[in-house]
Amino acid sequence: MSLGDDHGYGDSARTDASGEYGGTGTTRTRLPESGPYGGARRGRSSSRSLVTVVGVVVLLIAAIAFANRGDGDSGGAPDTADKPDTAPTAASGTDPVKSSTAGVPTGYSQSEQGAQSAATNYAVALGSTGMFRKADRHALLDALFTRDAAARLKGPMDQAYSTGFLDSMGLDENGDPPEGSTFVSRVSPMGTTVEEYTDTTAKVAVWYVGLIGMSGERSTDPVTSTWKTWTFDLSWTDGDWKIVEDAQTDGPAPVPGDDRAATSDEISKAIEEYGGFTYAR
Repeated sequence: MSLGDDHGYGDSARTDASGEYGGTGTTRTRLPESGPYGGARRGRSSSRSLVTVVGVVVLLIAAIAFANRGDGDSGGAPDTADKPDTAPTAASGTDPVKSSTAGVPTGYSQSEQGAQSAATNYAVALGSTGMFRKADRHALLDALFTRDAAARLKGPMDQAYSTGFLDSMGLDENGDPPEGSTFVSRVSPMGTTVEEYTDTTAKVAVWYVGLIGMSGERSTDPVTSTWKTWTFDLSWTDGDWKIVEDAQTDGPAPVPGDDRAATSDEISKAIEEYGGFTYAR
């Protein structure tokens, strides 16, 4: 659950209990192996001039399409066969929750929108720095997973977040960074989609960009970004959506731009000054 290859977990270490860990339960959760997000930073292949040209072409095509848009139905009925359903990217306007547990919004509506809001906020929580601290990690598991899934996950996760793993991330045995450094582990969702839904179960995929690394003058593991899709199997349990199983896949990732990489101080300042959100569908 926190970040790693496939969101903080290795490709081979699994348990049937969580989907990213090894075991014999029903929930699958990846364990950390190489780092919370995993994957090397990609080199930049595009040039500023190419981006400018592409941008101009896109704007030109959009302008032509807008100018030629007709008010009548002159082109016949559009072919919508085999096209996936889409949903607006704006929030529904319905308050997602009115309570929280372990610092995470909980108490969602028993609806597709409620399931999407739950999955999105759960991804943010499970991608946070709290997952690197045992007490916080256990609290998050108890709050977000079904009882059986949480019970099966705690042992494997504690082993995964071993002292050796934390040390490889630049953290001490308690999951804290060195003095003067800021450990970054954050998930920023881009959107969601409901793959399956009933009144008591839902499968929701969350597309997100993750940040992971250590910001500090002496850091050898700078903060990098990664794009992944995190899919949650949810169950309506005890009046709320709970995670039964989860899995992650890479991407889809956009082409890297030519943005100047921020300095360590700039990243630390941004992490401290810019807080997160409660997401609502």
